[in-house]
Amino acid sequence: MSNLLNNFLRGLLLLVPMAGAIYVVWYLYDFLDNLIKIPFLNYPGVSFVAVIIFITLFGSVARRYNTGIVDLFEGLIANIPLLNLIYSSIKDLMTSFMGDEKKFNKPVLVKMDGGIYKPGFITSKDLDEIGMPGYVSVYLPHSYNISGNVYLVDKKNIKSINNKSSEVMKYIVSGGISGSVKI
Repeated sequence: MSNLLNNFLRGLLLLVPMAGAIYVVWYLYDFLDNLIKIPFLNYPGVSFVAVIIFITLFGSVARRYNTGIVDLFEGLIANIPLLNLIYSSIKDLMTSFMGDEKKFNKPVLVKMDGGIYKPGFITSKDLDEIGMPGYVSVYLPHSYNISGNVYLVDKKNIKSINNKSSEVMKYIVSGGISGSVKI
């Protein structure tokens, strides 16, 4: 009976992460495939391919010609309070991971009370403009969650980490189980 339970738990340990990853990929595929309907091409995957091609072409045109469409759109959105908040928050989040100015690229350890260190990422190197010279802004992600806190920290309490940002994020989000952090 003990062997049966161990095999079940081992199978669960292997299958749950795989099933979660497959579910996320399937959900995104299904969402994109149902985003637009092409009446004369009613085959599974056609809308998905059309959406991917549209996004790629839009990105190519915006990069190559920089026609100001984005600036015009952002100018219109800036005058609508709630929509501006939503748009700018999503844009900042997307650019922090994928843009030319990645934000989570400076992993650090923050010394807390009691000699405890928390890993995080510097998001602003200097806070002079808000009257806090010598301080930095640090994002501390939560483990097993897609959230975190931002702290304003004295630079003397910061210690650099010599890892790739992706490794540090994986380490934090996994609760310290995946990967390692080199100091």
